[in-house]
Amino acid sequence: MNEELIKDIEKLLDSQTKKNEELLNEQTKTIDERLKKNEELLNEQTIVILSAVDEKLKKSEERINKKIEELITTIDGFVKRLSDTDQEFTFMKEDVNRIKQVLKEKLGVDLT
Repeated sequence: MNEELIKDIEKLLDSQTKKNEELLNEQTKTIDERLKKNEELLNEQTIVILSAVDEKLKKSEERINKKIEELITTIDGFVKRLSDTDQEFTFMKEDVNRIKQVLKEKLGVDLT
């Protein structure tokens, strides 16, 4: 009788273990599905966020490029004015030297 009781208990335990394994497998499958869905949602959110950040960076880059272009235009204008002034100064210096030469030749006055 003891042996029969032990066999019955073993059968019950085996049966209960199988049921527990099935439940555990089902729960594991459900958890895996939820994790996969969460991962997909996170990936979608990441794409949306990165797209928004990328768009904001593009706008910032456009503003910076516009400012740089304006600065380049201003610097080009300044360099042209400086070059024109330098060229005019050179011409004036040559004119003064010619005037000095004429004064020296005609009046005998040396201004050097």
